[in-house]
Amino acid sequence: MRMGTITTTDGTEIYYKDWGAGEPIVFSHGWPLNADAWDAQMLFFGQQGYRVIAHDRRGHGRSSQTWGGNDYDTWADDLARLIEQLDLTNVTLIAHSMGGGEIARYVGRFGTSRLARMIFIGAVPPLMLKTDNNSGGLPLSVFDGLRAGLVENRSQFYKDTSVAFFGYNRPNAKVSEAVRDQFWRLGMQSGVKASYDCIEQFSETDFTEDLKKIDTPTLFMHGEDDQIVPYEDASVLAAKLVQNGTLKTYPGFSHGMAITQAETINADLLAFIQT
Repeated sequence: MRMGTITTTDGTEIYYKDWGAGEPIVFSHGWPLNADAWDAQMLFFGQQGYRVIAHDRRGHGRSSQTWGGNDYDTWADDLARLIEQLDLTNVTLIAHSMGGGEIARYVGRFGTSRLARMIFIGAVPPLMLKTDNNSGGLPLSVFDGLRAGLVENRSQFYKDTSVAFFGYNRPNAKVSEAVRDQFWRLGMQSGVKASYDCIEQFSETDFTEDLKKIDTPTLFMHGEDDQIVPYEDASVLAAKLVQNGTLKTYPGFSHGMAITQAETINADLLAFIQT
């Protein structure tokens, strides 16, 4: 079991966990969380004989709370530095939500020579924002609302966001206050500037050209009741842009399905990796 940091070219320290041995799996977390959001997957795959690695994105968790550099080009560069410093090859990249943009942009900037496969879970690509060329996207007012909530009362905002994130506002939902508390705790470990900057990045960045460069086997997994990143305007479109994409959707599953339905998600991840 290894935990440490790498230092990027601008002096930012990126924290990472590196556990187990075997074929490497690298995880990229969603907003506003950190590497601990992948605990259920890292434990499972470590026990299956894989080397599991997850980092805290700059500005989040135990990494430096940066003022600048909170953008997809820099995040992709940070991921590349981690992969190169650990000299990883035959890598499976797994990303959730805004992390999907990070691994897509990684391919856009660095290619797939170190990769074996990619998996996107409830991910934001190709583009979340409604534009003239993306009529199915969400209006800018939605993201302005996120910014306003974060500025007004960040702690309460994360508490409130956890409800839709895990689908706890649905009839007959089995609400776990412990899961909500964990979401809040990880969110509050992020730097407020990075959290604020992320909203513009994950909503307004177009990953269409990055996705077109992906030539590894790629799985898109998405809950059909995802209230944060609607699946029909995300994974359904993204799977058509990559060269070797597979789409798997889950009726009734929420944005946080990798946590609340970890047993199902882990089994499907393992099946894809072993194919």
